[in-house]
Amino acid sequence: MLLDADQCYKALVAHDTRFDGRFFVGVESTGIYCRPVCTARTPKRASCSFFSSAAAAESGGFRPCLRCRPELAPGNSAVDANARLAQSVAGLIEDGRLEEDSVAGLADKLKVTDRHLRRVFQQEYGVSPIEFAQTQRLLLAKRLLTDTQLSVTDTAFASGFASVRRFNDLFSTRYRLTPSALRKSRLASGVGDRLSFELGYRPPYDWTALLAFLEKRSVAGVESVSGKRYRRSIRLSHNGKVFAGWLDAQPATKKHALRIDVSASLAPCIPPLLARAKRAFDLNADPAEIASVLGDLARPNPGLRLPGSFDGFELAVRAILGQQITVKAATTIAGRFAAAFGERIETPFDGVTHLFPSAERIATLDYGDIAKLGIVSARARALIAMARAIDSGDLDLGDGADVEVTLAALEALPGIGAWTAQYIAMRALSWPDAFPHPDVALIKALGMKPAAALKHTERWRPWRAYAVIHLWKSLEKKP
Repeated sequence: MLLDADQCYKALVAHDTRFDGRFFVGVESTGIYCRPVCTARTPKRASCSFFSSAAAAESGGFRPCLRCRPELAPGNSAVDANARLAQSVAGLIEDGRLEEDSVAGLADKLKVTDRHLRRVFQQEYGVSPIEFAQTQRLLLAKRLLTDTQLSVTDTAFASGFASVRRFNDLFSTRYRLTPSALRKSRLASGVGDRLSFELGYRPPYDWTALLAFLEKRSVAGVESVSGKRYRRSIRLSHNGKVFAGWLDAQPATKKHALRIDVSASLAPCIPPLLARAKRAFDLNADPAEIASVLGDLARPNPGLRLPGSFDGFELAVRAILGQQITVKAATTIAGRFAAAFGERIETPFDGVTHLFPSAERIATLDYGDIAKLGIVSARARALIAMARAIDSGDLDLGDGADVEVTLAALEALPGIGAWTAQYIAMRALSWPDAFPHPDVALIKALGMKPAAALKHTERWRPWRAYAVIHLWKSLEKKP
């Protein structure tokens, strides 16, 4: 990412929230790096160096500010090819993939050469993937030491370090402060059965609209909405093990952030869990950048976000069940599906009682097992075919999946057409240019014939998925 130092300094002086997470400023006189929204006294221009990532700032010899906490800055969201590739790699690193794979392995997964991946990543973030991963582990550890009651040992392993000694040495060298000293200097929040985090975003952010969207499509027993809170069960595979627990999300107090509480049972897989939460709630989006393309369409509701998902298979099942029926009917059937094939789980919430069925579980079923729930035969066959494709590795609905390859693989399955594939790409893959066409509601909102409507959407590239959310929202105000 190319930075204009003068523009960066102007944003720093103004504490402009639009640039939060876009760059970090290293202050030579203190040896500390900050977010542009830091409330500390603004340093002189001559003392400032600007970096495109926290990892680049730390590579330059700066340590993170304890006041503005760079680990809480929102991430980036981009769609041009190189930036998308680099950010896919960053997403996989945040998921903890380098704990069980190599950079070459990530390149192979993303269908690019190792050399190209490293070059593009260096251009985007200013450091190598390994250096980026190291900084991510340290910043996560700093967050856990500050915000939770995990022991130093548990923090080290939850952050992805292979040994406590390596963690202590690197933390002390990089931050000039031992993990134990940081723990003593901060008041950890939360109680024994949960961990609490704050995930930042760039305003405006319409949590009420996002919550209404999720509530309308929530799967009974798996998700629930109460007041301003979204709650759900979680299953994650990490380092060859499966972990289960729950999540509770709500707006943070007086901050541009969401407060995320998760069960202590998920402590070993915090990196992928937080990465999924950011995607599910679209916390990395830049609303100003999107609005500049959508224009008048975005003006009535500037804070709308693209609802993602915590599990690609779960979202894809919901998409197939929703084919050619109402949202309410599809939600009812999805609840039956979860109750019939999901596992029970204990949570503090009355409405969250089951884990959504895994692809591995559904792959073992016969068509009749699903059809007896009132699901038509064609959809039952589509669900099993998709589950088997995921279970075998022929279909990837996880972060970093190649969008074009995934779309082709989906449409090759029985019962999945262009609309369903695009909807899955939009929400499971968080693909910002997805456009489920033809969609009856979208055609109605645009007031055009299907072919004309599709042509009309070209003006909204590469943010057509956000245009979809705005168009659906516009229908709520029509009789």
